[in-house]
Amino acid sequence: MPSLASNWTKLPSPLFGKVVIMLVDALREDFVFGPKGRHFMPYTRRMVEQGSSLSFIAKAWPPTVTMPRIKAMMTGRIPGFIDVIMNLNSPTLLEDNLIWQAKTAGKRIMFYGDDTWIRLFPDHFVEYDGTTSFFVSDYTEVDDNVTRHLDSVLKRNDWDLLILHYLGLDHIGHLAGPDSHLVGPKLSEMDNVIQKIHTELLSKQGEVTLPSLLILCGDHGMSETGSHGGSSSHEVNTPLVLLSPAFRKKDSFTASEYVEQTDLTSTLALGFGLPIPRNSLGRLILSVLEEKSLREQLRYLHLNGYQLSKLVQESIPTYEKDPGYKLFGIAQKSHGSWIKLYFEGNSSETLANLGKKVLRQYLDALKLMSSSLSKIVAQYDMYSMIVGTIIVVEVIFLLIVSTPDALGSTAEFEVPLSAAFYSLLFYLLCLMFTAIHIIVRTSAKTSCYFCDVSWLLAATVIVLISALQCVLISTLWKRFTNGKPQHKSCAIANSNWSELDLLLLLGTFGHTLSLGSSSFIEEEHQTWYFLITTLLLVLFQDVCRKYFAPSDLQGKSKQNKNPEDIDGNEQQTTIHGLLETSNCDQKDDKSKAYTCSGESYEKWLALLTPWVILVFCRVLRSLNQTGIKWAHEPDFGHWLTSSSHRTELSILAAGSLFLIFILVQRTCSTVSKAALALGLVGIYCYRAAIGNITFPWNPDKHISKGIIEARFVYVFILGILFTGVKDLLKSAFAFPDTTTNSRGLWEIYNGLVLLAALLLRPHNLPVLLFILVVQWILTKFIWRILDYDAAQITIIYYWFGQASFYFQGNSNSIATVDISAGFVGFENYVELPAVFLTLFSTYIGPLLWAVHLTCYMSSERNRYSAAVGHSCYCLVLLRAIPASVYVILVISLRYHLFVWSVFSPKLLYEGMHTLVTTAACVMFTAMDQKRMITVLKN
Repeated sequence: MPSLASNWTKLPSPLFGKVVIMLVDALREDFVFGPKGRHFMPYTRRMVEQGSSLSFIAKAWPPTVTMPRIKAMMTGRIPGFIDVIMNLNSPTLLEDNLIWQAKTAGKRIMFYGDDTWIRLFPDHFVEYDGTTSFFVSDYTEVDDNVTRHLDSVLKRNDWDLLILHYLGLDHIGHLAGPDSHLVGPKLSEMDNVIQKIHTELLSKQGEVTLPSLLILCGDHGMSETGSHGGSSSHEVNTPLVLLSPAFRKKDSFTASEYVEQTDLTSTLALGFGLPIPRNSLGRLILSVLEEKSLREQLRYLHLNGYQLSKLVQESIPTYEKDPGYKLFGIAQKSHGSWIKLYFEGNSSETLANLGKKVLRQYLDALKLMSSSLSKIVAQYDMYSMIVGTIIVVEVIFLLIVSTPDALGSTAEFEVPLSAAFYSLLFYLLCLMFTAIHIIVRTSAKTSCYFCDVSWLLAATVIVLISALQCVLISTLWKRFTNGKPQHKSCAIANSNWSELDLLLLLGTFGHTLSLGSSSFIEEEHQTWYFLITTLLLVLFQDVCRKYFAPSDLQGKSKQNKNPEDIDGNEQQTTIHGLLETSNCDQKDDKSKAYTCSGESYEKWLALLTPWVILVFCRVLRSLNQTGIKWAHEPDFGHWLTSSSHRTELSILAAGSLFLIFILVQRTCSTVSKAALALGLVGIYCYRAAIGNITFPWNPDKHISKGIIEARFVYVFILGILFTGVKDLLKSAFAFPDTTTNSRGLWEIYNGLVLLAALLLRPHNLPVLLFILVVQWILTKFIWRILDYDAAQITIIYYWFGQASFYFQGNSNSIATVDISAGFVGFENYVELPAVFLTLFSTYIGPLLWAVHLTCYMSSERNRYSAAVGHSCYCLVLLRAIPASVYVILVISLRYHLFVWSVFSPKLLYEGMHTLVTTAACVMFTAMDQKRMITVLKN
């Protein structure tokens, strides 16, 4: 037995000779096994139903994007969610993987397709030709550049493993969705490629000793909107078809068995006679061994179990108690007994029954060990996470305690970082944090990012943490020791909280607390829809009170001001009147003048506006189903984008573009009006060129990439933006005045509206129209008659921005990111413009509301002192608070069942949303005309 035991872990001979992996990006399982597969992939379906084949549904783990899925298939390990970011620029894969094992064993590997493979496995292929994976406008040449190599390669014998990665289907999904008329021809093209490869491999079968293997698979699926990255069934379920003479010929089609995508790693490694990658969680697909003897099947299962048991020992401290590990030990003993009977020549029924029992034990042990490992696959770097959290918490608390200064009449606050260097506490904190860092670094048993950074970077972080803590303590000390604020605003005397104040406060903090629930994150759009609906009802109540309440009730909220507590030069605000800082004795009360002189019809229009907005909101909710629970339900957007309703979509797009021009041109200069009109015409031409909509006079126009049309629009976008920037610089350095500054901000807003119209898909143009209409309604009928302070207006704008984000069809799943927007007008992938355009198209709603708020506040400086700075600071605070709380929640919920599928994508959204909002606010604060004048004077 000792000699036998020593051979158990020795690799057996390979099962296959030449292996071809044909990976079709975004290949959903129903594209092969469903009605589309039967209609567009007849050869593949015939092989699945009647040929020598095995077919499975392989489940991919989120995130369902290309690079993590390639890593999963080649290493057998579940990748981390950070790979979503790394997907943009894939680094070399250093972890043990199938490609490295094959190269080490002398296998000759060729690759054609997505250049992500070349970045992950440099110097591993004897021949390769990469294609750009991010240029989604190309769905023809990107596949032709792969197929053109097949005729020559298949006739050669100088390769062992051929990998083909086709991107065209994925690009069609991003451009037009899974129901596009382009999907069928692309599936037929893939079917022809499969037939060519399979036929050529079979024709050479007599020349080789081992059977060949053709694998058809997808890295991930495709959502109903054509994207991917989430965890819906259409995104995680992919086909896995294995074609080889080594398999039993089928006589009928049976339902495909479910396997894990990582199971391909172990199966292919053993089939190629290679060691299973060290960190693989995959289980051998036993059906591949259906023609092998029971002895060989048990040997292969033992090899897989031995690899998993070693991984369990390394990963789980109490591995002896793991049920899978214990069952594997039992299976090994039973296997030894079976081997002994086998070599004794026992051929009784006892031997067969014992063999079946051992087989079941191995399969159960593999399942249990793989499951245990998948639960602890995430090795969290707690030290680095704690360091990052400390910085986040210090910054957010500093923002909160500095709010009274930041929202004063000068909209400025000082962060005395330099003063911290003269404090004894600062040096004590530095010594303490340095000692902690040294202890952790020397005692860490697992990899730690912050431990591996250079000492200079680590020292910088320690100094930053210590300085922030000193500044925070100093600021808090001043707040408590001063007793009362130095300056009060006219709002301080009024301590009453209105219904609107309570709603805005409770709604904002209630939403933040709801982020601790996975269900609330998945259906977050419902939270914002509810808050917006409630907000509109409160607005209606305030309008009614304004017009119909007795005058003495209206005056109760306005109390006499104490002149001793007011400084005309520098003021601060109360919590519920945050930004109303400069109007203690306004000379021009617009709201009163408007109310007194307003006509009767204007009163009724004001009463009607909340209900009109409610109707718009209800219509937009039906435009795009979002979230998780009802995302699969049909919506108006799907109806519009179907090929049979292109005429209706064209009419809707044309009408929306026309109304957008009517609304936007009011704040444009004469030249900008012409540029806006031509740009909107160009947008319609672009969408018609790429086939989304049609020209009435030429419905059968040839479909192109629309490069010329899109660039035509970019010229006018840049022209309008240039005009705005010119006015801002003029107001800052040449003729300082608020009118020119305000006009410049409005021009920038108009340019961004034109860019949004270009990037949005045609069926989403009503969302942009809704944003413009509601903004016009609020400024025309609500803000002019209601005495809302700037803080209330800022929060209301923020809420509408969040609702618009979901009206657009976005969710907290990466699958709803429309990456096709990053390639509008580009012939090749250019990283920086692609990232910018994708970010802008994703956050069109929040950004347009934030920019409009800035423009509106800049034109209302006579009502709100330092309005632009106040609004921008308030927006940053509104984003920073939920983002900071969510960071803490995610760390505390890191072992939650849905941490990868729900919490991690939301963390990415929170981070990017905060980054985009902060960048916009910093930019507009820097361009604030009042601030520029102050800088020039100094």
